[in-house]
Amino acid sequence: MNLRQIEFAVAVAEEQSFTRAAERCHTVQSALSHQIAKLEDELGSKLFERTSRSVRLTVAGQAFLPVARQMLSAQSRIRDEVAAASGTVRGTLTVGTISTFTHVDLVDVLGRFHERYPDVDIRFYQGMSENLVVDVREERSDVAFLGLWPGEPVEGVNKQIIADEDLVAIIPLSHPLSRESSINLLQLVGSPLVDFYANSGARRQTAEAFAAAGVKPRVNFEVSHIDLLERIVRRGLAIGLVPRFDFDACDKLAMVPVEDGPVRRVYAVWGNDPTPAAVAFMGMVREALEGA
Repeated sequence: MNLRQIEFAVAVAEEQSFTRAAERCHTVQSALSHQIAKLEDELGSKLFERTSRSVRLTVAGQAFLPVARQMLSAQSRIRDEVAAASGTVRGTLTVGTISTFTHVDLVDVLGRFHERYPDVDIRFYQGMSENLVVDVREERSDVAFLGLWPGEPVEGVNKQIIADEDLVAIIPLSHPLSRESSINLLQLVGSPLVDFYANSGARRQTAEAFAAAGVKPRVNFEVSHIDLLERIVRRGLAIGLVPRFDFDACDKLAMVPVEDGPVRRVYAVWGNDPTPAAVAFMGMVREALEGA
C-alpha cells in the first residue's frame, strides 16, 4: 500500500468515475485501475462497486474513505509544517463565512494574507452557521465566521467571540413602521416577513425572539443569502430582521431598532489542530479586529 494508490482511490470515490479520477490524477485509466486493484488485493476487500453507468463505494470503501483522506491530509501537513519551521507558510487555507459578517473586511484580510504568504492556496465560500461549524470540526474548512443564538453550544472547535449583535428591522420606506425611531416584535404581527430558511441557525435566532415575545411571525419569504433578503425588502414585499449593515439610506430602505428583537453571538472558529496557514490567518484577523 502506498500513498499514490490511496490518492487514486480517494479520487475515484469523489469523482464517482475512473475516467474522471484518472484525469484528475494526471494518469491513464489503465494505470489507475491497476493500482486500485493492487490496493484492494492488499486490503482483502473491494472498495468499489462498478457498473457500466456508475461507481459506488462498498461498505468497506465507506470505511476506507475517511481514513484515507486523513492520511493524504497528514502527508500534506508534514510538508507544510516542515516549511513553516523554515519560515515559509504554504499549503491551503479554506475560510467560510456567513453572508452577514461585517466586523472585518475578510476579502481585504485575505488579500493582505496572500501578499504576505503567496505560497498558500486560498479558498473562500459563504454558508450558513450550522454548516460552517461542522465544516471546521470535520476539517473541510480551516477557519469560519458564524453567528449563533447566545448560549447555543459551539463544540469540537477552537472559538473566539467577536461580538454580540442586536438584530434590526429593515423596512421598505413605503411601510408605516419605517418612520418609527424603534419598534417591538408585536408591531410586526400581520406584516409579511423575509427570513432565512427553516431550521437554520439564523432562523432559530428570530424564532426564539418571537416566541419569547409571545408573537407568531408571518414568514412569507425564505432565503439563504442576505443579498436576496435585502432585494425582497427593497421591492416592498416584506420586512427583514438582520444584523446592522451599511446601505444606501435613500434607496427604498429604512433600518429600525427592535426593542425586543433577536440577538446573535458572532464567532470566529478554527480547528483544534490548526495548520500554519490557519494560525497565520487568525493572527491577521485579530490584527484587523483590533484596528476596527
